[in-house]
Amino acid sequence: MKRNIKILAVVLLMAAASCSFTTKKFEDPNKDKLLIDLITYVLNQGHYDAKEINDSFSANVYEDYLEGLDPSKRFFYARDIEEFDAFKDKIDDQIKGKNIEFFNLTYGRLGERMEEARSLYKEILATPFDFSEDEKINTDYDSLDYVTSKEEMRKRWKEQLKFNTLITYYDLKQDEKQKKEDDASYEMKTDAELEKEARETTLSNIDRYYDFTDDLEREDYFSVYINSIVEEFDPHTFYFAPQDKDRFDIAMSGKLEGIGARLIKDSDDITITEVISGGPAWRSEEIGEGDVILKVKQEDEKEAVSIVGMRLDDAVDLIKGPKDTKVTLTVRKKVMGNIEEVTLTRDIIEIEETYAKASMVKKDGKKYGIINLPKFYFDMEDYNNRNAASDIKEDIVRLKKEGMEGLVLDLRNNGGGSLKTVVDIAGMFIEEGPIVQVKSNGQRKEVLKDEDPQVVWDGPLVILVNELSASASEILAAAMQDYKRAIIIGSRQTYGKGTVQNVIDLNRWLRNNDMGDMGALKITTQKFYRVNGGSTQLEGVKSDVVVPDRYSFVDIGEKDQENPLPWDKIDAADYDIWNGYVGFEEAIEASKARMDTNDQLKLIEDNAKWVKTQSEDSSYPLSYDEYAKQAEKDQEMAKQFEAIKDYKTDLTYTSLPYEEELFATDTILKEKRQRWYESLSKDVYIEEAINVLSDIKMNNITKNKLADVERKNKVKN
Repeated sequence: MKRNIKILAVVLLMAAASCSFTTKKFEDPNKDKLLIDLITYVLNQGHYDAKEINDSFSANVYEDYLEGLDPSKRFFYARDIEEFDAFKDKIDDQIKGKNIEFFNLTYGRLGERMEEARSLYKEILATPFDFSEDEKINTDYDSLDYVTSKEEMRKRWKEQLKFNTLITYYDLKQDEKQKKEDDASYEMKTDAELEKEARETTLSNIDRYYDFTDDLEREDYFSVYINSIVEEFDPHTFYFAPQDKDRFDIAMSGKLEGIGARLIKDSDDITITEVISGGPAWRSEEIGEGDVILKVKQEDEKEAVSIVGMRLDDAVDLIKGPKDTKVTLTVRKKVMGNIEEVTLTRDIIEIEETYAKASMVKKDGKKYGIINLPKFYFDMEDYNNRNAASDIKEDIVRLKKEGMEGLVLDLRNNGGGSLKTVVDIAGMFIEEGPIVQVKSNGQRKEVLKDEDPQVVWDGPLVILVNELSASASEILAAAMQDYKRAIIIGSRQTYGKGTVQNVIDLNRWLRNNDMGDMGALKITTQKFYRVNGGSTQLEGVKSDVVVPDRYSFVDIGEKDQENPLPWDKIDAADYDIWNGYVGFEEAIEASKARMDTNDQLKLIEDNAKWVKTQSEDSSYPLSYDEYAKQAEKDQEMAKQFEAIKDYKTDLTYTSLPYEEELFATDTILKEKRQRWYESLSKDVYIEEAINVLSDIKMNNITKNKLADVERKNKVKN
């Protein structure tokens, strides 16, 4: 397959790709057919390892799509599947012919079956359950057959509803017992009252599910179909419908334009769940959590638009808008229930949870810095705006000013982001050299280098990772490990995502498009490699000091996903090991010795094994007595692990001076930081990272040399 795409700029910035490599026209008047034609062409031309769309491909799409539509097999009947089976090896032909007959059939049938189930669950939940019956439910839905009759469908729904109700019923009974223990005069509710309350809770939850599905439109289900196709190429190739693309951009940049409030739809109400500190809603002090937005009026409109009963996405589209524009909200207040009009001027809101945060900690008279990086964020429109690299540099400078003698960079649960930020961040810890190698299919490798001799931090460095540290996190950890610049502490291996994705705006391929926004395609275009030549694909980064955590026995890595690209290796780049440390290996061995005798880690590992065993259970009793016995047994087992959350280090964490100043006006930020510090004070991994920093010995010759370089740079500037 011929591919003539070369996208180094895309590798660096993950920007939208050029469409210059085709003269093909996309002019189908049917939007769904046009989308299929456009996406399959881009996949075949641009994917790193494009697959042949054949009968085998078709069968895989078929299975994944049906599982996506009806994962618990409570809508479709066996006769529906028999009818669908005619398309099992025909989806490839339908893709090539821009035929959407299979989608239309399944979409229409699902709508019918969901309507039938709507009356079914209401009927079942109108009658009390008998929890004395000796019944079980199998929650391994993959092993279940599709039902063949309405009686079997009713039985399946009843089992699931009964199980959900039983869980709530048990919890309510436990609450009643506790209330009686706390107050002997308390009159406990009867079992019949509790069963009814539990049933009503189940009914409310299923009603909410149907409220959500009622808001879904045909294009939402078509996105499920499209993604069943594109995810056959690899786990990270994904189609973004227009609103999904907006959410992706916000997640990557940490910024949005609007009023600064998070919303949910509860029944027909659009309710505020959080007011984001620093945003227009927060600054106004007129809107709070729990308030319901009834109407929205733009500044150039005379009449407000009611959003009661509106789809959440549509309501959000009305409320958000460009910076400096005004919007008037009609709000029903949570506390008094009174209705007020509030006019807000939209602004750019920064979502604080996206960004790096730093803290100082003291141990044995020395000061150490902690920087937590949730993701390698950047502005997809302009890299020069706020990004992870610029924030990390600023935090390091601030920490150095406060006397930092060692740094912990926490990349746990960091799923990745921009490659350029990785190169920029890695360059802060070495003089010069390659950081990562990138290879396109059929192209020569590109070596992305740090070419700035300035070292922002030349002291001891520890990087924390776990099984959810992926992609860009793995590049940074791998580079620092290959250079022997940092000691990596964490899971046996990181996630194992060694591929690069490019986000392509599909609208750029169309001329005179009158079909509306076509969305975007995130497509795997390249693989990256460590400077030592090895790939992190599937294998991840293996920690220098391996410590157990709650994910140790859970299948969550790249190797556990469907259709991952294989592991391979290329030639190593030319790089020099960092010689700034003395006794580097000794510090690693000392940490391993401490970890081997750490009772907290042993407890965490035992808990992880138990959780793994629990997750493998798929058969549960529907009898209250049997369920209660098992629940009590589990509670006794869980008590053994309560010491995990009770663990306390003797470390105290403080904010940097600039944040202390912010706390005077931003109490929400202050509360978030206090919660973070409380979490850090119980974190055995951070505690060990600080121990390792104190063990690392510096090579004074190298330290003096770097100090000279820094002085020269200051003179130049």
